[in-house]
Amino acid sequence: MIAHTIQLALAPVFVLVAIGNIMNILSTRLGRIVDRARTLQQRHSETFGSEHDMVVTEIRAIDERIKLITRAIATLVVSGLSIGTTVAILFVEEMAGYPLETVAAVFFLIAIGLLMWALLLFLKETRVAAATLRIPRDYLELHRGDI
Repeated sequence: MIAHTIQLALAPVFVLVAIGNIMNILSTRLGRIVDRARTLQQRHSETFGSEHDMVVTEIRAIDERIKLITRAIATLVVSGLSIGTTVAILFVEEMAGYPLETVAAVFFLIAIGLLMWALLLFLKETRVAAATLRIPRDYLELHRGDI
């Protein structure tokens, strides 16, 4: 029956792989955001007037993005731990003969709920990023019809 348990454990393991891939994407984004924050912190003391205001606005948005991504990563880590617990429970159930299907199901549902929450945090972070990256209307020169 261990083969059956391995089959049952495959679905949670695939979710764990997905969680790892999402964490990789988020850590890459976090690295880029930190690099941008360092650049802006240097520009903060070198700018004045409206340019300084734009730097401060972007620094605030970056601060929010960092908070969102780190929360999403932490949520994914707990989700991954819940998936690991689910798999462990499935094997303990098989090897010890205890009926733990309900416990395994609860941990799996917790993991999926946390994964969904992390994805919502990721969505919010991308929305903050998109709002920050909008090109100011002045640069678009919409009054020019010749282009």
